[in-house]
Amino acid sequence: MKRDFAVWCKQLQSEMESLLLSHLPPVTQTPQRLHEAMHYAVLDGGKRVRPLLVFAAGTLFDAPRDAMERAASAVEMIHAYSLVHDDMPCMDDDALRRGKPTVHKRYDEATALLVGDALQAQAFEVLAGGALDAQRKVAMLRLLAHAAGSSGMCGGQAIDLSAVGTLLSRDGLEQMHQLKTGALLEASVMLGALAGKQLLAAEIAALKAYADAIGLAFQVVDDILDAVSDSATLGKTAGKDAANHKPTYVSILGLEASQQLAEKLRQDAHSALLPFGDNAQRLLELADLIVQRKT
Repeated sequence: MKRDFAVWCKQLQSEMESLLLSHLPPVTQTPQRLHEAMHYAVLDGGKRVRPLLVFAAGTLFDAPRDAMERAASAVEMIHAYSLVHDDMPCMDDDALRRGKPTVHKRYDEATALLVGDALQAQAFEVLAGGALDAQRKVAMLRLLAHAAGSSGMCGGQAIDLSAVGTLLSRDGLEQMHQLKTGALLEASVMLGALAGKQLLAAEIAALKAYADAIGLAFQVVDDILDAVSDSATLGKTAGKDAANHKPTYVSILGLEASQQLAEKLRQDAHSALLPFGDNAQRLLELADLIVQRKT
């Protein structure tokens, strides 16, 4: 990872802490325990890949800073809510997230449920604000809602839960992860771009091809890391997929073939961005980060 890219990531990750804090209800406001748990779920942790994608795509299309900040904050709140719910006993039943106890362990299950609900609502409130014209805001709100709903992230989680202990095909696994993980990553790219300008059909196609590649690559790498890393490195429980008999790329393809697939997807992401030339450097670097990460 080039030093200037690393600096860019670190700076934006730091800025996201302040931005997210500014868009969350203060912990002193009633109901204090719920607001405290929302802060616990969102702040001080995570790679902020989705906000980084928003800023990279938004910068490519000259989006206003406030619009990028709002889109990045909104998509990260949706992501955080999904993690809170995924970790609950009725879902994946995990005790560790980002190196600390999950929300239902730190607080309780009812609070965790409400944290997710409140973060989802807060995300749309944040995205609806700002100075963009109403037509563009509606398009962005619709995009995020679709990515988070039954045709996106929630639908993917439903397939994931129903697939435990089954022999899912590779095509079935890909469909599940395109919804569960890929939809929100694609939304991050498209929200940044939509905040900047009216996109041409060719530009939309190129961005979607890029997003499809990195969305699938993200999950392939997650499956690899779950198989080869430890909990301390990951900041979450390692080996849980195998223990729960969940279908993964490693269980279906094997470790080496999964690693080869991740590299092919990285190359596909680079190829998709060729029409943008050097202007898409940050998006290219984020594709590398997604595939080459160790956590």
